[in-house]
Amino acid sequence: MGLSMAAARTWVERWERQQQRYAVDREERFTVIADVVEHVTADRARPLLLDLGCGPGSLAARLAARLPHAEIVAVDMDPLLLELGRTHHAGAARYADTVIGADGWTRALGLDRPVDAAVSTTALHYLPESVLQRVYGALAALLRPGGVLVNGDHFPPEAARCADICAHVGRRRAERTGGHDHEDWRSWWAAAARDPELADLFTEREQRLAVLGGGAGGQLSVECHERLLWGAGFGQVAPVWRFGDSAVLVAVAGVGETPNG
Repeated sequence: MGLSMAAARTWVERWERQQQRYAVDREERFTVIADVVEHVTADRARPLLLDLGCGPGSLAARLAARLPHAEIVAVDMDPLLLELGRTHHAGAARYADTVIGADGWTRALGLDRPVDAAVSTTALHYLPESVLQRVYGALAALLRPGGVLVNGDHFPPEAARCADICAHVGRRRAERTGGHDHEDWRSWWAAAARDPELADLFTEREQRLAVLGGGAGGQLSVECHERLLWGAGFGQVAPVWRFGDSAVLVAVAGVGETPNG
């Protein structure tokens, strides 16, 4: 028996609320990402978009509403979150089940042409730096010249004291806007584990995580991401929006100049 529409809606709505604790001005960040994608694909009849670490389809659904003519491939390795997305946001994207950065992960996407924009939000920070560098290299090869990677995530400054201040500013913003009024990540997953309708998906998720092991990623600075992106072959890299340590970083593929000119 598949997941019911009612259950998927309930758990996706709870996901949306708990994520407000972590992504500062989350809806504004989504809007900025969509602004960038809309701008760089304005001359494309059917742009191809890749959503990395899509979870239950939050960003894919917003992009589909903004750009209904786009083809969106949403990728994640979490079977529970993918099924929530497939059920609740069925028309938003084609969902691909693969581990980002693993051997052969791009082949599993089933792409038939170069990507116009790859997007991600609060997802890539879990990747270790060495894996992230490989992922950036793979994305540089998948994107058409002039295509973009748009990554919304936490990017603390390299200076420790400034990083602490930026994180504090972000937390205070979330408190003022009510983000901390909602359940957190741990309580969402604890509640999901008790739902009989999610039991099989939760078991599959636990089995996968046991095989993959714990993540060894961290919150790398904008400067570190910029170095990795330039090393992967992106020609231009710049943050286009920032509040506290939350930022939207854009990298353009195949055009422009390196930081040394």
